[in-house]
Amino acid sequence: MASPKEHIDAIRKIKYSIGGEPNPLTEDLHQAVRNLSAELYTKDVHFLMELIQNAQDNEYLEGVDPSLEFVITSRDITATGASATLLMFNNEKGFSSKNIDSICSVGRSTKKGNRQSGYIGEKGIGFKSVFLISAQPYVFSNGYQIRFNEAPCPHCGLGYIVPEWVDDLTLDDIRKVYGSALPTTVIVLPLKPDKVKAVKQQLSIIEPEVLLFLSKIKRLSVREDNEDPRLNTVSGIAITSETNFVTRKNVDAESYTLCLSAEEKDDKSGKECSYHIWKQKFPVRLENKVERRMDVDELVITLAFPNDERLHRGMNLPGVYAFLPTEMVTNFPFIIQADFVLSSSRETILLDNKWNQGILDCVPTAFVNAFISLVKMTNEAPVSSLRWMFNFLPVNCSSYQKFNAIRETIRLKLVDEDILPSDESCTGQKFFHKPGEVGRIMPAFWVIVEKARKEGVGLHNLSSHGTYVLHSSFDVAEYDNILNFLGVGLVDNRWYAKCIQGSNLVLGVSESLYLELLIFLAENWKNIFYGTNIINVPLLKYVDLSGCVSLCSISESMQHTRGTICRSHQFDHVSWMIDWNREFGGATNCLFLPESTQYAIRSCFKKETISGWLQNQVKVVSISVYDYAAALIDSLGSKPKLVITYAHFLYHSFWKYFVTSAEVGDLCDIIPLVDNYGNVNVTKKRKILVPANGSKWNSLVGSNPLKAEGYIELGEDYLHERTFAGQFTPGKQLLEFLISHVGVSDIPSVSPPNAAVPAVSSPLTKDNTFLLLDWIQYLRSRRTPIPERFLTSIKSGNWLKVTINGSSGYKPPAQSFFHSSSWGDILQNGSVFVDIPLIDQTYYGDRINYYREELKIIGVMFEYGEACQFIGDHLMRLASSSTLSKDRVLSILGLIRYLRKKYLAPDEFIRSIKEGRWLKTSHGFRSPVGAVLFDEEWRTAIQICNAPLIDQAFYGDQILGFKDELRLLGVIVGFSRCYQLVIDNLKNSSSLTSMSADAFLLSLECMRYARSPERLVTTLRDAKCLKTNLGFKPPSECFLFDQEWGCLLQVFTCFPIIDQAYYRSIISSYKNELKRLGAVVDFDVAVKSFISRFKRRASSSSLTKDDVFSFLSCCRQLKGTSYKFPSDLKKCILEAKWLRTRLGDFRSPRECILFSPEWESISSITLLPFLDDSDSFYGKDLHKYRHELKTIGVVIEFESGVKFVPSCLYFPRSTDSITPRIALSFLNCLRILLEDKNYTFSLPFLKKVSEKWLKTTVGYMSPGDCLLLDKNSGLKPTDGPFIDEGFYGSEIRTYRKELSSIGVIVDVEKGSTHIANHLDLHSDFATIIRIYKFLAKVEWKPDCEAKQLIWIPEGNENGRWVKPDGCVLHDRDGLFGLQLNVLEKHYKNKVLLQLFSGAAFGVKSYPSLDDYCKLWKGWETSGHRLSHGECCAFWRFVLQHKSSKEEQILSESLVKVPVDLGSEGIMLFDKHHVFIADDLRLKELLLKSSSHPLFVWYPQPSLPVLPRTTLFELYLKIGVRMISHSVKKKDLSFTNGLELKQINPRDAMLGKELLRLILGFLACSLKMEAEKRHEAVQSLRNLTVLETSEPVAVVYSLLLSSGKTQEVQASRMVRWDKESSKFFIQKLDESAGQKDRLEYATYFSEAVAEGLLWEKEDQVSSLSELIKLAFILKFDEDAVSFLMKSKNLQVFAEDEDFLSAAFPNE
Repeated sequence: MASPKEHIDAIRKIKYSIGGEPNPLTEDLHQAVRNLSAELYTKDVHFLMELIQNAQDNEYLEGVDPSLEFVITSRDITATGASATLLMFNNEKGFSSKNIDSICSVGRSTKKGNRQSGYIGEKGIGFKSVFLISAQPYVFSNGYQIRFNEAPCPHCGLGYIVPEWVDDLTLDDIRKVYGSALPTTVIVLPLKPDKVKAVKQQLSIIEPEVLLFLSKIKRLSVREDNEDPRLNTVSGIAITSETNFVTRKNVDAESYTLCLSAEEKDDKSGKECSYHIWKQKFPVRLENKVERRMDVDELVITLAFPNDERLHRGMNLPGVYAFLPTEMVTNFPFIIQADFVLSSSRETILLDNKWNQGILDCVPTAFVNAFISLVKMTNEAPVSSLRWMFNFLPVNCSSYQKFNAIRETIRLKLVDEDILPSDESCTGQKFFHKPGEVGRIMPAFWVIVEKARKEGVGLHNLSSHGTYVLHSSFDVAEYDNILNFLGVGLVDNRWYAKCIQGSNLVLGVSESLYLELLIFLAENWKNIFYGTNIINVPLLKYVDLSGCVSLCSISESMQHTRGTICRSHQFDHVSWMIDWNREFGGATNCLFLPESTQYAIRSCFKKETISGWLQNQVKVVSISVYDYAAALIDSLGSKPKLVITYAHFLYHSFWKYFVTSAEVGDLCDIIPLVDNYGNVNVTKKRKILVPANGSKWNSLVGSNPLKAEGYIELGEDYLHERTFAGQFTPGKQLLEFLISHVGVSDIPSVSPPNAAVPAVSSPLTKDNTFLLLDWIQYLRSRRTPIPERFLTSIKSGNWLKVTINGSSGYKPPAQSFFHSSSWGDILQNGSVFVDIPLIDQTYYGDRINYYREELKIIGVMFEYGEACQFIGDHLMRLASSSTLSKDRVLSILGLIRYLRKKYLAPDEFIRSIKEGRWLKTSHGFRSPVGAVLFDEEWRTAIQICNAPLIDQAFYGDQILGFKDELRLLGVIVGFSRCYQLVIDNLKNSSSLTSMSADAFLLSLECMRYARSPERLVTTLRDAKCLKTNLGFKPPSECFLFDQEWGCLLQVFTCFPIIDQAYYRSIISSYKNELKRLGAVVDFDVAVKSFISRFKRRASSSSLTKDDVFSFLSCCRQLKGTSYKFPSDLKKCILEAKWLRTRLGDFRSPRECILFSPEWESISSITLLPFLDDSDSFYGKDLHKYRHELKTIGVVIEFESGVKFVPSCLYFPRSTDSITPRIALSFLNCLRILLEDKNYTFSLPFLKKVSEKWLKTTVGYMSPGDCLLLDKNSGLKPTDGPFIDEGFYGSEIRTYRKELSSIGVIVDVEKGSTHIANHLDLHSDFATIIRIYKFLAKVEWKPDCEAKQLIWIPEGNENGRWVKPDGCVLHDRDGLFGLQLNVLEKHYKNKVLLQLFSGAAFGVKSYPSLDDYCKLWKGWETSGHRLSHGECCAFWRFVLQHKSSKEEQILSESLVKVPVDLGSEGIMLFDKHHVFIADDLRLKELLLKSSSHPLFVWYPQPSLPVLPRTTLFELYLKIGVRMISHSVKKKDLSFTNGLELKQINPRDAMLGKELLRLILGFLACSLKMEAEKRHEAVQSLRNLTVLETSEPVAVVYSLLLSSGKTQEVQASRMVRWDKESSKFFIQKLDESAGQKDRLEYATYFSEAVAEGLLWEKEDQVSSLSELIKLAFILKFDEDAVSFLMKSKNLQVFAEDEDFLSAAFPNE
């Protein structure tokens, strides 16, 4: 046996010819391996899965626990320069020579066909996947030490599979990394630099569950080994699996527990998870067999159910394993493992693979078996411990439809299994039921049930109420999805009523639990319990009138059958209302919930819920003491005792704060009262007086003073002491309560009548005076309106005692004064006009001071001012009757001075006289207010106004001594900022022109300080009052010069500027006032005026060079100041056309360019708007303002001005003058423009640029017709209109984007249409082939303008261009060689044929129906004799493409059809001259008598692709007639002397069973009414049957297209003559054979069927066949009965009656 090294040498020499002749297949093999290895997997990790798979398939020595270890190190142990190396260690038996041969080949796995032996690998390329991460993998095993190389071997040119013996890497080198004795097999993979990160990442996330279904590998580990451990980045892990015990095993299935543990680098404690494993076998169905698994007869499906949290490191948990994990996440809580057929990437299983479908079909059965085993095999476990198993149900949908089907199948199987425990299980015995048989209880009711059980209520068998109740441990919210998946619903709503009624859940539980029950009902009332029997269950507690707790139903509460069930609005009122309810004897029909129940409601955290339900649904009324009291009022009636009791109830309720003052007030408004006569008074808005005994009104007036006003007197019962409901009422307290709340009243609290008080017509005593004032005081405090007549009598009555100058007397209050000082004496001493009556305070004493307000109400005057007013009124009455003299006026002023000296404010006196028109002024007599006492301060003011000056000539100089008094009267003394007065008396505008500087400045001052200067503003605005450099102007036309921005006004000389030398600098402080007058003082407003002037000048193109330079100079001056041109000025400057260009026109700045040398090249093909810097206009000085021009929008930089190029483009007539430099300069401009991603060219530019100016290899063309050559396209410059790079140079290629923007096609693929359009310029077949290949490569699709031409070569050099519609790819039958160009004859390349048949050319793959029709037309006109093959080929095509539309085309196109002439071939005959042989008997008769061909051709023998019946149907649709429809039948009359024998119809088979069969057919098949079918059958009964020994003959005649008639005679044996009702039959020889009997049966059945159904010809054949079969059976009764049943025919009772009547003896 050869050594390992000798074996490797032999492989290299023999297989790869190293040292011998080169292997011609080497390159193909290399390419195959490279393609397979590169395309097989989509991620770098699959090499890892392949290595794990190989380790699982390896063989191990007995007693060895198979293990697999991965170590990654930064040591370059292979000396290949790798930055990291991955090593794999496996303790298998080691590589055999066969294994070595396998990995040195492609697709020669040693595992193929060994699925039954447990091998899981199968692709034969798995090991080669390591080349994805390593260019030189090493293998050390059983003495082999070899490596492979990704690069081709220099000796044989083959990579990947050529082994090379290794001496430079030894096992000792590897042992240093491993750290101990090496396992049998080691694979060393120096990693590619770009794969290190990916490998480390995938090693770090290898899933612990990778060992779950590997039967051999028990341990797998990953670690990193570096000299410096701190450099380790891989998350190491050690995974082990252990099978603990087998729990069940039988022939088909076994289950066991497997424990996985994983210890990660940073978690030394490790993690574990046990899995319940269910493994079940299924036979492989024949329809699921595939080639890869032909040797497998049994499917093994393994399901893993994790008992704990699954071990995982990544984000997703695989749900499908094919021994190793796939990347399919099923979203199921269990794992599916089977021998699936995988995709090449191993990421997914092939869902459309029938082998995999067979596996997936078995998964539901395996799951259900496993699940039932889990649930029911744990007899010892309590029911609650079974819940976790239901977490394995696939509740959630999968993203894969196939797995959703599995999920649904599992669900359908489980709903038929007894898997759910019911509540009886609480007895200890488990009872399981199907999901559809159990019901859920709402969670809240479960809580009630559990608590009730703890309180001793018997609820141990909830399933006794008509439904199995799901066990409480399962009936929880966290299992909602599971139970919904199984279809478990809620118990019927009626169940709750039965359960509550059948238990002691109301009176037998605590109040808190009782309340929970009510809350449960409340929360589910609308959705569940409303309308159910729950309303009739006694549920509601109440206290009856005897104080006991009773029950009523919700229905009784809603209908108030027993009374209105009530609850207290406030808890501390409950017992109060219950006690008083007994006191009133249930007068209100109210019944209250027990106090304990109401307390429970009050303490409940869901009191809003229960309260709302009780109120809205149960109609329990929530009432307060107030509500109860209000309800009582309607129940008291006219019973004085109850009325008195109610008053005491209301008093005590208020005293205990059970009702508020407002509520008592409402109740007292309607409370019934008992009057002094013992009557109950219920009148609303009553007026009640206290009992007369001890009342004030009685002591004052002696009788009821308000009887006329409707006041009644209260009864004395309200003064007595009483006790009700345990509450004692002391004497008089009830009356005080009534006085306070009911309105029982006494003077002064009584509203007075609207009538005069007789007592005030004469003096009142002091006590009566104060009593009257108390009454008024009460009314005032209550804001009660005092009746007018009542008050008037008091005001005007002479009952108030006063003193006048020391004398006493009585006066009405309205003429009296009340004073607290000596102002009265002083007034009398200072004035001779009036005496003042004062109240006698000595008589009334100090008490009178407490009634000041009341005295005012009745008219008494108190104030000094009122006295002054009295004097003033007197003076004004004098003034109104005559003019006050000079002395009288001076006297008034003297009085004011006197009062001030006495320290009495003269304000009221002044107020009373200051508005009077008694002071003489320049405007006549007027009031003092606003009059002016002239002095020097008014000197300037009177220049602009006419002020009302006091007439000093009238009053003399003496009046000047009363300046202070005049000022108090409102006279203006001194100017005193009387700006408004000036304005109010302003002169008219004509008097205000050419004003002095002081006068105008005063005007401005008035504007500033007057409160309403509008009149002044209006007057001055249009008056020429303001001096400017252009003379006096209206302010609205003037400008105030500003040192900073005034230069703007100096650009033009037309602006009137205010003369600051005239007005001095102070004028600048009145900017706001000037602005208000319309003068321009602000920069913004000045700018607007400037804009207007600027626009006018610009519009007339009248801005001179000086104007422009002045403006630019101003721009420079304003630079750096806070004054910026506003947007409208900027807009004006930018948009107005005021700058002259070299083109001779005026343009806006942003439409102009300041010329620079950069523009030299592009200017030759453009007309750009350069500013006119010639000496004749702006000159070169314009460039000094470069910055200012830029600021106003003139384009300065070249890059900014490029935007003008598109619109100014102007190509010269001679394109030869466009040099490469100019063209490239133009493209450079486009490059600058396109730097803006949003830039688009205008349509006019695109139109201009579309001229023919670009030089191509085929001449000058427009850009849209040019292409930029791509050297990788395989095309040559002469193959199309490519830009001439020889002319422009290679730099043109750098403008790819710019060329594209103007239409040049820079992507050759997109220019395929242009290339195709130049095809017809070529005649070289090689060039044409090259272009066609390019068009095929780019999948060219022509547009509407594209040329579609195909070259048909004729020899090597000649040929012709044809259109695609004259071509076809294939001519399968060789029929179209002369009609169409068959391309497969000229083009052998499949790619080109695909191009021709695709959208590019649309060449038909095969001839169309239209082509076939044209072919047939040619045959029709040429008289061509067809061969059998030609005819078959034609009609085979027609049948394959048959449709209603195509049948119509054939019918219109085909005139002739084929007829077989035997040895003469097949000729075409007119389709109206030949027939379809649908009746073989007629065909036989006609062929015997005719010498001409009559019947259309059909293939003999029949062909599968050309069925005769289908062909005949087609012939029929295109116009060929059937022979059966074309012949006419005529019965021959019998010869004279022919013997006819009448026989019994029964002997002619016209018996009962025939009629029964016919009746059944007419009834069931034709749905014929009984009367009609009896009438039809009766015609048979009426026949006369005649028998003859001679044939019953018939003649068939066929009218030919030539006009001739061909006749043949035949025997029919049976005839039914309808006219004579005779039935002729030919006597049948008893010795006749089967043929004769069948022939007779046929004619008999046809005659009967045609005679009966002559109006329904389409049903004749059906009835005929039935009768024929029954005839052959000799109409045997049992046989006919079975025949009818088999055809679903029957007779009905009326038919039986008809038959019995027709055949009475049978």
